[in-house]
Order: sequence, then structure tokens, then C-alpha cells
Amino acid sequence: MDGKTIDTNAPVQDAEDGVESWSSFVLFVLKLALIVLIFRSFVFSPFSIPSQSMQPRLWNGDYLLAAKWPYGISKYSLPFEAPLISGRIFASEPERGDVVIFKHPIDGTDYIKRVIGLPGDTVTMRGGKVVLNGRELSQVRLDDVIIPVSPNSGCSRPNALEIGPDGHEVCRYTRFRETLPSGKSYDVIDLEDSFVDDTTPHIVPEGRIFVLGDNRDSSYDSRFPAAPEKGVGLVPQEKLVGRASFIVWSTDGRSEWIKPWTWFSAARWNRIGDGL
Repeated sequence: MDGKTIDTNAPVQDAEDGVESWSSFVLFVLKLALIVLIFRSFVFSPFSIPSQSMQPRLWNGDYLLAAKWPYGISKYSLPFEAPLISGRIFASEPERGDVVIFKHPIDGTDYIKRVIGLPGDTVTMRGGKVVLNGRELSQVRLDDVIIPVSPNSGCSRPNALEIGPDGHEVCRYTRFRETLPSGKSYDVIDLEDSFVDDTTPHIVPEGRIFVLGDNRDSSYDSRFPAAPEKGVGLVPQEKLVGRASFIVWSTDGRSEWIKPWTWFSAARWNRIGDGL
């Protein structure tokens, strides 16, 4: 009689083997989730840049990894700010010039700025320049920075908009190289005269830091009193989340999830891997 041939020597899997295989898979997934949780909480965690306040170093659409351990571990290191840690464990103070991520003192959203003043410092603005402990930080004029207009980033000022050599819209910003007393330097943008170009002195108390955005005319920072979705005042160090380390991805906003090929055409490849 015709029919399929059965190999009587083949092993037969019973129900218990199936249950054991499923249990092993679930255990593997749980272990993997635990490893990811530990990595994101205590090693590196991803963040995206949604504004222009840190141009020219960081652009809208940049995705970066922040080191979670440099300033200590707190509840802000944990998912959903789980209240499992009191205060900061292994607390350490940031250095001037660090690009830090912290929780807004009022509304709790993630902000990213550059540390300028530490406890005991006196910081003020004079004619658009930072005066730190009575000494004006050096600013050297550089070539203008050109940033392409894209779906996720326009110009922060209308008069910065122009047409580039290739016929596409770009933003032209006045750029300076600012240098701290330690010798650390970074680029900043100064677009126009602003009412916060001259401020009264801020004396940084213990446990706080004074932060600024690199795009000085488009940043709510320590020059402004803390208010929801606006200024941050003198930031409590207990609100620190991590130190920005390097850019892992950057997109100009033209990508669509349903069109995977646009993920690559919209990528700004020359920015990926840049250290901060």
C-alpha cells in the first residue's frame, strides 16, 4: 500500500520537552531584558536632540549616547524614575565644558546644556560674552557655520536663511570659538543682540551648576529663572542624568517608517560617530 515512510528511529518530542524549550526561551528573553535594563540604567542610554539650543555641535535629529556613570547613579538613572535609590550613589561633580543631560528642575523633562559654572563660581554675561569669576572667556571669530534646512530643522532666525550654492536653503550663523580657563574650547553661535547678553552676576551655590546652550540666542538655560518648558535656573546636581558622549545616528527628518530605504537616504552619515 502506498503511503509515507515513517522513520521509526527518529526521536519523538514529548510534551514535557516542548514545555522545557518554551521555558528556556522565556528565561533567555528575561535575561536579555535584564542586561538591556542594566546597560541603559548604569552604562549608556540613548537620547535625541529636538531643538536648536546646542547648535552648532548638536543638530535637530541627532541621536546620542549618554554615559550614565560619570556623575553618580540616582533614581533618574532608572526607567520611569523608579524611587529605588535615595540621593546619588558614587556622586561626582561635572567639569566645566561637559555637555550634560539633566531633568528640568520644574517640569522634569530632559534638557541638554553645557556646564559653565560650578559651585563657588560667579557667572555673568557682558556684551554677549561669558564672564567667569571676573574673567571674560576668550571668543575667537570663526568662519560662519552653514546648516542645511531640513524637515526637522529650520533657521532659528529669519535673517539667517539663504540659498546655498547647490540651490537648497541653508542657515548661516555667526560662529565663535569659546575657551574656558582649563583650555577646553567649543564653538558657539551668537546671532544678534539679546536682553540676556547682559545679566546680573549668578553666584553658584553648593550642589548646583550654571549651564548654557551653545546657540546663545536660542537657548533657555541658567540665564533664565526656572519655569516649565523654559529656563532652568541654577541646576541641582541631583538632577543630572548623564554626560553626552557621542552621536550614534543623525537624520534630517525625511525618513518614513513605512519606507525603510528612506532611513538611509535621510541619514547624515558625516555626523554619526562624532564624539562630544
